[in-house]
Amino acid sequence: MSQPRVVTFLGPRGTFTEAALEQVPGLEDAERVPVANVAEALTAVAEGRSDAAMIAIENSIEGGVTAAQDALAAIPGLRILSEHVVSVNFSLVAPAGTRLEDITVIAAHPVAWAQCTGWLQRELPGRAHLPAASNVTAAAELVGGGAAQAALSTPTIGHWVDGLEVLADRIGDNADAVTRFLFVGRAGAPGEPTGADKTSLVVELPSDEAGMLLDMLEQFATRGVNLSLIQSRPIGDRLGRYRFVMDASGHIRDERVADALLGLKRFSPKVTFLGSYPRADGQRSEVERRYTDASFEDARDWLRGLLAGEPEQ
Repeated sequence: MSQPRVVTFLGPRGTFTEAALEQVPGLEDAERVPVANVAEALTAVAEGRSDAAMIAIENSIEGGVTAAQDALAAIPGLRILSEHVVSVNFSLVAPAGTRLEDITVIAAHPVAWAQCTGWLQRELPGRAHLPAASNVTAAAELVGGGAAQAALSTPTIGHWVDGLEVLADRIGDNADAVTRFLFVGRAGAPGEPTGADKTSLVVELPSDEAGMLLDMLEQFATRGVNLSLIQSRPIGDRLGRYRFVMDASGHIRDERVADALLGLKRFSPKVTFLGSYPRADGQRSEVERRYTDASFEDARDWLRGLLAGEPEQ
């Protein structure tokens, strides 16, 4: 795609999502529009009001971001362009002059709260959690005199909200915690494979009969395609109906991945291709010889020869 002029992201300013935008080249002149939720960010792209959106999709501690997965499944016309990984850690912040013993309620995004549970139990046991829409919102609402006396927020919150001081820094329970973000644009032809790619899909099972999940997974296993993510999400029309959000190693232009997608399309009533894009870690896929592009091409040449009546070599 051409360089985006407008990008949307989960706001307000100063979130980890905006930090992920710093990893995307060519956004220096783009207008960055903070929005209230992931669905709003993606809808703006689908409707042409934004050229691209940055969304959090997975955390190394808490797992998949279900709201983002559901939005990708529900909003048509989107393609993942790239993925980005951001290290996440948190600070306990409060209005100037606040002491730890003054704190009875802490505002925090649920994911931030979960990642700081150990520290909170040790240092501030029994404090109540006030859920917030984002880490920056949690801190910003302290200034207005809300119900909370402190908040879990980003280490750079002082750049965005005045009147706060850090009571404790780097309080996350896992110093290696990261969040994976997706840069999403409108649907178009996928780029060329790099050898270190992912393909993201949403697949619905044709029925809830025994063996359906195994049949779906075999479409990948029999082509040597590894799945780095598979998560079930309710379709919502009735109990027992699920769709599966999946990340497969490889690119749609790789023969093994393309063949797996053809198998899925024959099997499933609905397959949504979300995109093929470079992996953030640059890790190349290890492929057995029988699953290489050359192996698929040799097999097709052999079959064409049989159909043409050529003698086998």
